[in-house]
Amino acid sequence: MKFSVCLSTGFEGVMVPIPFAGPEDFIAQGQLCERLGYDSVWGNDHVTTQDYVRGLYPGKPPNFYEPMMVLAAIGAVTTRLKLGTALTVLPMRDPVYLVKQAITLDQMTGGRFIMGVGLGAYREEFLAWGGSRVAKARRGDMMDEGLQALKLLFEEPRCSYEGRYYSFKDVEMLPKSRAQPFPLYIGGHNLEAVERAARYGQGWLPGWRPLREMEERIAALKARAGQLGRDPCEIEIAPQFSVTVDKTLEAAEQRYMASGLVAHRRSLAYTGRDLSHQVVANLVGSPEIILEKIDKLRAIGVDHCCALMFPANSVAEMNEQVEWFATGVMAKVTAGLA
Repeated sequence: MKFSVCLSTGFEGVMVPIPFAGPEDFIAQGQLCERLGYDSVWGNDHVTTQDYVRGLYPGKPPNFYEPMMVLAAIGAVTTRLKLGTALTVLPMRDPVYLVKQAITLDQMTGGRFIMGVGLGAYREEFLAWGGSRVAKARRGDMMDEGLQALKLLFEEPRCSYEGRYYSFKDVEMLPKSRAQPFPLYIGGHNLEAVERAARYGQGWLPGWRPLREMEERIAALKARAGQLGRDPCEIEIAPQFSVTVDKTLEAAEQRYMASGLVAHRRSLAYTGRDLSHQVVANLVGSPEIILEKIDKLRAIGVDHCCALMFPANSVAEMNEQVEWFATGVMAKVTAGLA
């Protein structure tokens, strides 16, 4: 089982207070995670303020940092730590330049970069970015075209593509990533995302779901990958959870429910997640309870508790939680004590 941390590149107002972390904090957190033995750090991708965040913080827009640039800076001061995006919003990116950035970051860090891609949680952000030129666009169709384009650009030395949303001609994309195929992870938890992960992904990076549903979708993904002629074991199952550690379940739940993450989850209620499961389905509790949850996740086929989110009121509190999880939970899993 792998464990990794999501940095607050796009979490201000969404999950943590405004202001929260700056460039020096990201660098220090990357180095901390490497020292503690985490597999990787990840950055999330936002451009502008969400409507509900404006309501929570009137007149205080959040600071959002471009994740790949943050990860490049962390890559320069670490040696082992992998670096990922959770998630790059694919419909808001040009595929050609996105692949050039991804391969460059891969090369500059010795093959340590992983790119997770997804639709983006907020259509309002997509519309703010794209304006009238994307008002009628279906992001799922853009996602499907984008994945087709990425596959060509990552794998072929020269390629062309002509779609409704994206087109390019005779692009020579070199160098290639150090590992082939490029480690592309597909975000999203619905059945369309499962299909995309089975078809294109080296990993599946959904948000949390109730355990039974997660188990069913892991099985569906593996079955579909087999139907497509792929080895299902090649696709890492890497769901993203939130983490709140405390001495007891009651204290951890109280801390979690008082965090900014709860408002974020409410803003995403349209995705169909039953919020009554948000404590039990995430890594919330004492170290002993979290270890029990990890055992259940491992039993249903989870390979990686990926881009873990640590809601906190300060960088110091986040770092304390990251360290507590590493010493009280991760170290025991790694040592085979759980």
